[in-house]
Amino acid sequence: MLRTENKLLRDVMTRGVVTVPMHATVKQVAGMLSKKGLSGLAVVSEDGEAVGVVTDMDILKVIGKDNWENMLAESIMTPHMESARPTMTLRDAAKIMREKRIHRLLIFSERGVGASQRPIGILSASDIVREAARN
Repeated sequence: MLRTENKLLRDVMTRGVVTVPMHATVKQVAGMLSKKGLSGLAVVSEDGEAVGVVTDMDILKVIGKDNWENMLAESIMTPHMESARPTMTLRDAAKIMREKRIHRLLIFSERGVGASQRPIGILSASDIVREAARN
């Protein structure tokens, strides 16, 4: 059995990333997070490329502001998302999350054929913790 820290992201990541368009309203994003039971979503451009991440905390920051329900995902998202490749180890992913003080990484395909800015998976801090508890 592989030790947890040597496991690869492709073995642990959640495939089929839930995305939301840049022009979705905060109310729509909140509904999607609630419906899917998630704490964060990838924000994508019209061509499907990831341009940021929006989380439940981003929404909490704007609730109560004037017209917050109609603010757009692109106005509250974190535009500089950290990304990783499926062959990265959980140890390296955990290090990035600790150093950057973030809770999730978008996973993109390896460079080369078919590689794009469309996420193929997502890894959250809780995924790493769950894997650690399993082993």
